[in-house]
Amino acid sequence: LQKWVLREISNFEYLMQLNTIAGRTYNDLSQYPVFPWILRDYVSETLDLTNPAVFRDLSKPIGVANERHARDVKEKYESFEDPTGTVDKFHYGTHYSNAAGVMHYLIRTEPFTTLHIQLQSGRFDCSDRQFHSVPAAWQARMENPVDVKELIPEFFYFPEFLENQNGFDLGCLQLSNEKVGDVVLPRWARSREDFIQQHRKALESEYVSAHLHEWIDLIFGYKQRGPAAVEALNVFYYCTYEGAVDLDAITDETQRKALEGIISNFGQTPCQL
Repeated sequence: LQKWVLREISNFEYLMQLNTIAGRTYNDLSQYPVFPWILRDYVSETLDLTNPAVFRDLSKPIGVANERHARDVKEKYESFEDPTGTVDKFHYGTHYSNAAGVMHYLIRTEPFTTLHIQLQSGRFDCSDRQFHSVPAAWQARMENPVDVKELIPEFFYFPEFLENQNGFDLGCLQLSNEKVGDVVLPRWARSREDFIQQHRKALESEYVSAHLHEWIDLIFGYKQRGPAAVEALNVFYYCTYEGAVDLDAITDETQRKALEGIISNFGQTPCQL
């Protein structure tokens, strides 16, 4: 932390260290490193990193990055009642990081392609649901409070995942009938490499350096659970939290397997730091 505060290490490096300390690893799709969406401008011809308006508000969970969703999310939490008393109130029934989400972003890269096909019972998911465009993915966050996926580290260093190098047949989009191939980039990016370079530059920008701690509080810190999480509209389904379920105490084999399945597929909140 001290090194980061003194700017001796980059924001990227600091986030990787936090992920590692919180038990996230590239070796487990259900606990893959999680990175934030940092920009909200995917349509301008050039990206102006000196303008605060191009950045996402890092103090809010991605599910309410669009202010219009805040009221619904709050109402959902307040009106939720579980008659059995096992399920606590939550703002989001999905999670910002899970195995399906990682495969979603990395669908063009093996071994994730094969894993995705296995998950979808032997074929690619419907084209419209695939990751086909960076601007469209952000638009989905703006329009759909159910889609709360954050990013993965690859968005900041790995241009190859944006290219359909293996020529997979990913189908066509329904509305435009356009073939899904390489990922469509924001207008300000001249190439995949340029996108990664500018995106990484944005991550290391003055604005993000000054506000990144707010997002860290939500994902790894004190706003992750308890009253601070409720206030921040940042409560997820109870199974996603460490220690929420004592699997060893469940004697019924079928029930335990079902819960293990939910936990590994649903997403896991990092250990609180």
